[in-house]
Amino acid sequence: MAAPLDEELSRLAELHGVATSYSPSPDRTVAASADAVVAVLAALGVDASTPEATRDALADRERELRERLLAPTLVHWTDAGAGPAALADLPAGTRLSVETEQGETRAAAEGLPPGVHRVTATAPDGRTAEAHLIVAPPRLPTPTGRSYGLLVQLYSLLSTRSWGMGDLGDLAELAAWAGRTAGAGFVQVNPLHAAVPGAPTDPSPYRPSSRRFPDPVHLRVEDVPEYAYAEDHEHLRTVLERAARLRAGVLDKGALIDRDAVWELKREALGRMREVPLGPGRQAAYAAFRAEHGRALEDHATWYALAEVHGSDWQAWPAGLRDPRSPETARARAGLADRVDFHSWLAWLTDEQLTAAQRAAREAGMGVGIVHDLAVGVHPGGADAWAQQDHFAAGMSVGAPPDAFNARGQDWGLPPWRPDRLAASGHAPYRRLLRALFRYAGALRIDHVMGLFRLWWVPQGGPPTEGAYVRYDAEAMLALLALEASRAGAVVIGEDLGTVEPGVRETLQRRGVLGTSVLWFERDWEGDGRPLPPENWRADCLATATTHDLPPTAARLTGEHVELRDSLGLLTRPLAEERAEAAADAREWLAVLGRLGLIGTAVLAEEAEEAEIQAVHRFLLRTPARMIGVWLPDGIGDRRPQNLPGTWDQYPNWRLPIADAAGRPVTLEELTGSPRVRALLAVLGEG
Repeated sequence: MAAPLDEELSRLAELHGVATSYSPSPDRTVAASADAVVAVLAALGVDASTPEATRDALADRERELRERLLAPTLVHWTDAGAGPAALADLPAGTRLSVETEQGETRAAAEGLPPGVHRVTATAPDGRTAEAHLIVAPPRLPTPTGRSYGLLVQLYSLLSTRSWGMGDLGDLAELAAWAGRTAGAGFVQVNPLHAAVPGAPTDPSPYRPSSRRFPDPVHLRVEDVPEYAYAEDHEHLRTVLERAARLRAGVLDKGALIDRDAVWELKREALGRMREVPLGPGRQAAYAAFRAEHGRALEDHATWYALAEVHGSDWQAWPAGLRDPRSPETARARAGLADRVDFHSWLAWLTDEQLTAAQRAAREAGMGVGIVHDLAVGVHPGGADAWAQQDHFAAGMSVGAPPDAFNARGQDWGLPPWRPDRLAASGHAPYRRLLRALFRYAGALRIDHVMGLFRLWWVPQGGPPTEGAYVRYDAEAMLALLALEASRAGAVVIGEDLGTVEPGVRETLQRRGVLGTSVLWFERDWEGDGRPLPPENWRADCLATATTHDLPPTAARLTGEHVELRDSLGLLTRPLAEERAEAAADAREWLAVLGRLGLIGTAVLAEEAEEAEIQAVHRFLLRTPARMIGVWLPDGIGDRRPQNLPGTWDQYPNWRLPIADAAGRPVTLEELTGSPRVRALLAVLGEG
C-alpha cells in the first residue's frame, strides 16, 4: 500500500502545482501516492526523496515566492483596466522598463498593444525581476453565424489521383466542392503533424514526431511546381505507375492504407524533383520561409537528417548527438547539410499546399475553411522532444487517472511540457506552435483541451494509477491562444469530452473557446439521465453525431459496434448485456427523433437507415450549436470506426479508407457524386 503524504510534502507539492488527490467522480476523492508525488516533483527539478530534502525544498520554495518581485509570466486582458494588477502591487518606487514585442522601449506598462512583451522591474531595495507580459484580447474570434461542415480523416479520403492515401490535393478538392455545391462552412481533418519515420511508422496521427511542422506524406506531388520541369520523366512515369497500383490495392483489392509505402514513392519522386532549380521567386519564398522559422526549422530538419543515419529515437543516438546544441551536433549538421536542406524544403512545400487548401476553401465561400487538429503531445523519441528537451519533463508520460470507464487509467506515452520551464520562457514553444498552425488554419481543434489547465503525469515504468495531476498556467495558455487566434482571425474548438475539472468549461466559454458535444453523450446527467432536448444544448460548441474514436452512426443505430468489440475480446460484460444496453440506447434516441417529427418515411431497410441518419442531423440543427459537424463516412453508410480505443494490432486503426455500407472503399469522386451524401448535406443546408 502506498505511503500517505505528510504535511510538508503536501505543501511542497501544492507550491509546485502538483495535486495530491484527484476526483474520478463528484462524490469521490482519491489521494495520490507519496511515491508518485515525489517522482513528479523530481521531474520538476525538486528533491523530495527524504524528509530532510523535502523540508529544505519547501523552505527554498517559500523563500523564492516570498522574495520574488514578479512571476515569470504575467497576463493582462485588454478589457481589464489600464495595466496588469501584478505590476500595481510592486513596492512603491519600483522602476519599470518595458520592451514591447514591436521593439519599442517604455517606462510604463499601461496602454500596451496586444503581444508578448518583456518587463524589467527594479525595486528600491535593489531586487530585480524580468517577466513576460502577455497582453491579449478578452475573447477569441467566434463564428459570425451558424455553419455546418464535414469531418474527415484525410488519409482515408482517396481520390483517383492520390497515391494510396488521401492528400492535400484531395483536401482542397473536397473543400472547394463542399463550399460551392453544398454550402458547407468548414472541413475538419485529423492532425497533419510530422510523423516519426521508420517502418512500420506509428499510424496514429496523435503521436507525432513534431506538432509544429506538417508531414510531407500529405503532399500532392504533381501539384509541386517543379514537378513539371523534372528531367527524368521516364522515371517519374514509373513512380506514377507504382502509385496507381498502390491506390488500386486499397480501392479495389481490400488492402489497408500503407503510409510507409506511400512515403517511399513520394520521397523517391521528390528526390528527383529537388534537382530542378527553383526560379527566383520560388527561391525567395523558400528563403523567407527558412528565415521565418529559423532555428526551429533547422532543428526539425536536422533531426530528420540524423534519423536517416542513426534511427528515429534520439535517445539511442551517440551521446553527443542527443544534445541539439552540442559541438557534435553542429558538426553532424554541417556534414549532412544537403539532407537538412531537403527536409527544410519538404516542410516548405507542405506548408505551401496547406495554405493552398485553406485558400481554396475560402474562395469556395467557406466562412471558416480548414479546421486543423492539434494533438495533445509528441512522441518521446521524435523531433520536438529532441529539440525542446529542456522544456519536457524527463521520465514522465501524459495519461489519464482511473475512472468509471477505465479502472486501470491510461498512459499515452507522450512526454509533458514542464510548466515551470514554459513560464520562464514566456511559453515560447507553445506560442510558436500556435503561430505556425494558424498560418493555414481557419480554425484549430485542440485535442484534450483540458490539458491547458492540468495533465496527468505518469512516471515511466509505473502504472497509470501511480500518477498525479500537474497544473499549468491556464490563464497564460488561454491568453496566448486568444492573441494568436485573433491575429489569424481563426476559431478554436476544444475537445472537452470525458471527465472535466469543475470550472474549466465555464472558463473556456468565457474566453470564446467552443466545446465539443456528441449526440450520444448529451443526456440530462444531473436529472433523469434521458436524452437532452435540443433546446437545452449549449450554443458555444461544435455539435456532431460521432467522432473518429466512436462508432459511425449507422453502426451505433444497428448495434454493430457491440459485435465488433465482442469479436476482438474488448467487452467487459456479457455480450447479451452489451447488446441490450446498446439497443435500448438506440431505441431511446430514435423515439426522441420520432416525437420531434424528424424521421421521414421509408420503405426499404436501407432507406430507413438513411432516414434515421438524416434525422440525427436534423436534431443537431434543432440545437443552438454554432457549428455542426457531419462525419463524412456517415454520408455513405460506413460501419467501421477509424480508431478503436483499446486495440493495437487487433484492429486496423488509422488505416481504413472511407467505405460504403458493404465495406467497399469509396473514392472522393464517388462521394461527391453520391445521391445519399448529397441528400444528407441537403438536410444540413436547411439549417
